[in-house]
Amino acid sequence: MKRIKVLHVGEAAGGVERYLETLFKYTDHDKIKNILICSQNYDDKKIRQLVDRLIVIRMEHQISGKADFNSIRTIRHYIKKIKPDIIYAHSSKAGALARIADLGINNKIIYNPHGWAFNMQQPAGKKEMYKWIEKFLSCFCEKIVCISDAEMESALREKICKLNKLQVIYNGIDLEAIKKVRIKTRQEFRIPKDAFVIGQVGRLSKQKAPDTFVKAAKIIKQKIPNAYFLLVGDGELRGKIEKMVHEAGLDNSFMITGWVDNPIAYMKIMNVGTLLSRWEGFGLVLPEYMSCSVPVVATKVDAIPNIIQNEKNGSLVLKDKPVEISEAIIKIYENSDYRKSIVNQAKKVVDEKYDARRVNDEIYQLYMEVLSKNEA
Repeated sequence: MKRIKVLHVGEAAGGVERYLETLFKYTDHDKIKNILICSQNYDDKKIRQLVDRLIVIRMEHQISGKADFNSIRTIRHYIKKIKPDIIYAHSSKAGALARIADLGINNKIIYNPHGWAFNMQQPAGKKEMYKWIEKFLSCFCEKIVCISDAEMESALREKICKLNKLQVIYNGIDLEAIKKVRIKTRQEFRIPKDAFVIGQVGRLSKQKAPDTFVKAAKIIKQKIPNAYFLLVGDGELRGKIEKMVHEAGLDNSFMITGWVDNPIAYMKIMNVGTLLSRWEGFGLVLPEYMSCSVPVVATKVDAIPNIIQNEKNGSLVLKDKPVEISEAIIKIYENSDYRKSIVNQAKKVVDEKYDARRVNDEIYQLYMEVLSKNEA
């Protein structure tokens, strides 16, 4: 049987890169040949081991006329050379570049925005521009993969495309790899042994609301004297956050790790894991926390309520509400029965819904569906 040749195009690193790594790891290589065109932001050494071929090109995250033209031209060159059966484009920017690059060549294209750009907090004019771009480019792909029900509802609400072009395939996590991550001692991270550790894994950016995390931390410290706070990640707001930590008097109870190769090791020492996003396409870190038996406190925005059911497998709070966030965390601290209940339920949900192998099966079926239309 001839292998399906899939050309993936990815620009955004972070969550999209982790999605691709897991997708490639569990690919049936007897059935699928994966080729990836990615930006300079990817860890090419790591991902090169997982694909049949890796091509790194320069891509700019923001809209840039000259840079985008060069990226489109380069992608088009490789499309003509590789002659893929399917192009699978990941994230808004790569989705636009790939679909424009394929104009006139007419390959079968699947597009996964990994969270709609128009759902981000930004000026109204910019949101409308992103909506217009998505509507126009939706005409140049066979299927759009939505990573949550909320993402599909957004697409329908904004009339991006018709329902039959959308398909929900929930993200998955590498449960096998998570189980293999060694549990490190708190001493290895220089965290007090008796600390109640509250952490958040994610970029230090406006979206992930690390500022709200610090505000909540200040309140929590007054109620839980042995509380210790952990931000696993880095980003453009790091300087501002470090200043906020100092002004809150939390220097001795707070760590910002910077970028780390394996955030799971940090998750496994947490007593509570948070995701305080102001908008969120999925929130891959949520099932990761849940798999590590870490109770979750997350904001009630976009796709997060599709994953977290309040007071069943985690706690939902309003965004930018540090008092409400602190109360949810203190409840977990004080009520051991409640804590055990949500952790146990969360583990069941993860095992049933978020295994990466299930994602690969669904993606393969989607490939077959798209190709069968071509044969028909």
